[in-house]
Amino acid sequence: MAMASNWLYALAGGLRIGGGAALLLLLNGKLAGISGVAADVLRGSAGGGAWRIAFLLGLVTPALVFGLRDVEFAGGPRWLATSGLLVGLGTQIGSGCTSGHGVCGLSNLSARSLVATLTFMTAAMLTIFVVRHGLPV
Repeated sequence: MAMASNWLYALAGGLRIGGGAALLLLLNGKLAGISGVAADVLRGSAGGGAWRIAFLLGLVTPALVFGLRDVEFAGGPRWLATSGLLVGLGTQIGSGCTSGHGVCGLSNLSARSLVATLTFMTAAMLTIFVVRHGLPV
């Protein structure tokens, strides 16, 4: 039963992400690329973009309300910060993040987003394999 409920949660989450991205595009004409939204806010170039701050708050608030406080990060705060910086660097090198390429780019039939999505999905699968099984010797 646990596997079925996990699958349903994933489906519900995916539908919410896709629906949210579609609504942002339809109502505001903007793509829901989180790295671009966050970069604009951090650079202070969100001019007239209160929606960007609301968008980012909408991402983190549920996690804070529903229990992220109780999550223990295996490597501690230093690894968490290092991971965040590496993800930020990767989004700059890749001209976008998983949400920008995987959700918005693919739905716009972008070849660049297809390559990016295949690249990060392959890297994720390899990482999981290595973490779970170790490198074959």
